[in-house]
Amino acid sequence: MSQIQVIKVTKENIKKMKSFYERNLLNRNVPYSEFVAKVGNITITAYTSGKVMFQGPDAQNAAAKWGNPTQSKGTNSTTSKKANTLPANFSQLSVLGSDEVGNGSYFGPVTVCAAYVDKTMVTKLKALGVRDSKELTDPQIIELSKVIKELIPYRLLIVEPEKYNQIQPKYNAVHMKVALHNQAIHLLLNEIAPIKPEAILIDQFTPEANYRKYVRSEQNQVSEKLYFITKGEQYHVAVAAASIISRAAFLEELDKESKELGMKVPSGAGTVSDKIAAKVLAKGGMELLSKYVKLHFANTEKAKKIAAK
Repeated sequence: MSQIQVIKVTKENIKKMKSFYERNLLNRNVPYSEFVAKVGNITITAYTSGKVMFQGPDAQNAAAKWGNPTQSKGTNSTTSKKANTLPANFSQLSVLGSDEVGNGSYFGPVTVCAAYVDKTMVTKLKALGVRDSKELTDPQIIELSKVIKELIPYRLLIVEPEKYNQIQPKYNAVHMKVALHNQAIHLLLNEIAPIKPEAILIDQFTPEANYRKYVRSEQNQVSEKLYFITKGEQYHVAVAAASIISRAAFLEELDKESKELGMKVPSGAGTVSDKIAAKVLAKGGMELLSKYVKLHFANTEKAKKIAAK
C-alpha cells in the first residue's frame, strides 16, 4: 500500500537533505518547492515552508530518517517505544546497536551491522567523532570504520545484488531487513557471550509490531531487551558505530563494482543509475546486470528502454 508521510524540518536540514539526495534529484518544477527527488519507489518533495513529503510504499521508513511525521496516510502504524521509554541514562549503558545501508540504492548491496559498545567505551568513541554517518564525508566514514572495527565487537552482513535478487521474490524489503538485523544481532550476541548488553537498540525502519511479526518466521529469534527508535544514533553511540561500519562497507562494495565494470557506479536510484545500467546491459545483458543491481527497482525497465534506443 502506498504511503504519504510529511515531516517538518528546518531550512538547514532541507539543505542537508538536498545534498544527501543530490544524485536522485528530479528536474520538476513544483510550486513552492526546494527540490524533488526519487529514491527507489519513494518520491521526496521538500517545500519552502519546511515541510517535506515522502510518497511511496516505504515512505514511513524514508521519512523516519529525518524527523517525526506531522501527517500520515495509507499506513497501519503501531506506536513503538519512544525516547522517553528508553531506560534511564540510556546513552551511558552497555548497548548493542544495529543499522543498515543500501536498501534504497539500485546498485550495490544491502549492508547490515550490529555493534556492541560497552559503557566503558562510550566516551572514547564519541571523542573519536563517532556520530550520525550523514554528518560525515565518505572518506571520513571509511577511515573511521577501520578504527571502530579495531575497538569494539561487531557483526557485518553484506547481501550482494545477485543474492538479493534470489531472496527478494520471497522476502519484501522490510522482511529482508528484519531478517538481516535479527541475524546480525544473534551472531554478535553469540560472539560476546557470556557478556549480555543492557539493551539492544535498532534504528527503526518499521513499526515494532511489524518487526516482531516478521522476526517470528526466523530461525534464531532475538526478542528480548529490544528497543526501536528512529535516528537511533542520537540515543546511543552503538547505533552510530553500526551505521558507519555499514556505510563504509556499502561504499567499498560500490567501488569494487566500479572497478569490475570499468565505469563509475552510483549510489541512489536516480537517472544516473538508469544510464549506467543501460551501459551494463549493452555490455553483458541481464545476466551481467543482475550481478550489480536490485532488479525489482523501476530503474531496470528504464535502463532497458535507454539501451534499446
